Amino acid sequence: MRTSDDPGDQRFLLATLPPRAGQTRLAIGTVAGLLVALAVAAPFARLTLDGTAVLLPAYATAVLLTELMTAVLLFALYATQRTPALLALAAGYLTTALLIVPWALTFPGVFAPTGLLGAGLQSTAIVAAGRRIGLPLFILAYALLKVMEAGPREAHRPVLPAIAGGMALAVVLAGGLTAFALADDALLPRLMIDTMRETPLWRVVPVSALALCAAALAVLWRQRRSVLDLWLMVVLGAWAIETCLLSFISAGRFSAGWWSGRVFGLAASSIVLLVLLAEMTTLYGRLVRSVAAERRVRDARLASLEALSASIAHEVNQPLASMVTNAGAGLRWLDRPSPNLVEVRAALKRISDDGHRAARVIACIRDSFRKAPPQRSRLDINGVIRSALDRTEGERRLNRIAVRTDLQQRLPAVNGSAVQLEQVLLNLIANADDAMAAVTDRPRVLSIRSRRRGLTDVIVSVEDTGTGLQPAQEERLFEPFFTTKEHGIGMGLTICQSIVEAHGGRLWVAANQPHGAVFRFTLPADDEPERPEAGAALERTP
Repeated sequence: MRTSDDPGDQRFLLATLPPRAGQTRLAIGTVAGLLVALAVAAPFARLTLDGTAVLLPAYATAVLLTELMTAVLLFALYATQRTPALLALAAGYLTTALLIVPWALTFPGVFAPTGLLGAGLQSTAIVAAGRRIGLPLFILAYALLKVMEAGPREAHRPVLPAIAGGMALAVVLAGGLTAFALADDALLPRLMIDTMRETPLWRVVPVSALALCAAALAVLWRQRRSVLDLWLMVVLGAWAIETCLLSFISAGRFSAGWWSGRVFGLAASSIVLLVLLAEMTTLYGRLVRSVAAERRVRDARLASLEALSASIAHEVNQPLASMVTNAGAGLRWLDRPSPNLVEVRAALKRISDDGHRAARVIACIRDSFRKAPPQRSRLDINGVIRSALDRTEGERRLNRIAVRTDLQQRLPAVNGSAVQLEQVLLNLIANADDAMAAVTDRPRVLSIRSRRRGLTDVIVSVEDTGTGLQPAQEERLFEPFFTTKEHGIGMGLTICQSIVEAHGGRLWVAANQPHGAVFRFTLPADDEPERPEAGAALERTP
């Protein structure tokens, strides 16, 4: 199991996640709201509210559920982070949750005139004192343990035994205090004069609780605060307000101040639970988005690998087919009674050129998927067109396809990769040849034109008199893996479009009149004065 010892994970854990500015403002606003509520309740604190004892079981049930759920979530958080501080805090919440049960059952006048479980006059007060002091004491223990933590945590510290130990500690503490509270009433400290009034000794309990709250607040304030620390300070503030209302402002049990304090106590019990639920929901949402993003990245990588494989298969197929054709031609020249070594040498030269071209195509495809900048230079696009036509001459001769070229002279140069732009033209020419292969009722004509368009672009068009395209096909023609050919891969035009767009141009298709299709693409013109090295590159371009 992966633990939070990885520093990169610290920002995802509530016990180490720094609070955002909005959370800090919300915490300050919550404390301000609690103080305002205290100011509103204080003038009415000494009013006696008779007949409200029936509400106490509902209050105890609400506190029990909130503190139990908080303890469960804190134990779950400990299973992720595995720090003694979180274990102590979870055990503390579980202890106070368990203590609410004997407190409610022994409360005089609720379930029985003197309480259940054989309770005496002091039983409820003893349990209440344990809750009053217990929560800030456990929060202080959490803060101190967090300060004392040093060095990396044990990655393989057993989780279940530690959680079981924390739960056992809570049960022992709550059970021991309950057993003590239910002992002989004459042996217990005198905290209550009667069922409604406390003795002066009781004042030790709220003073101790307030001192513990102050100490825990000071420790939490001085250390590097997390989201959990921030809201524990709010809990301590609510707990201190409840303590003041119950012990110094109210008129005793079931007064307006006493019930107001219980409301503050319920708020204190609920704050950490609400924060844990809210933050865990937020972090879960982030996790879902992160997983979805990783899945999209993985799918994109798989798609890229598929596209790369299809691209290589598609683009290498052309030079391989040309190599096979030239090899066959060379063999036929050798099989003659008088071998024509000149033609054989020419065929072998074409095979060598096609092999080098296949290597350059693979390198260009690899660079395009790696986002590597291609090697570019100033090119004569007409020279690239002628080179592509020369390489496909044999296939056109076999298919009886006529070629018409209308190349504007003195076109401005374009800045680009000769291999990639030739690749575009070879794809478009091959598609045109395939589109005219089934035509028998009209001439098969391949027309290629080049023109300057406006002041900034050079436009090249490849026209055929083939079967043409349906409107629905035109809309999807440049999608990866979409093809109109029976044995096509569907990557050729996608690659052409990506190459043209990478060169700053645009590729599109339209219907040719009266038959066939015309593919056009633009390239930015490079009108800068030709530098010597650029001129040399231009002269070397076929």
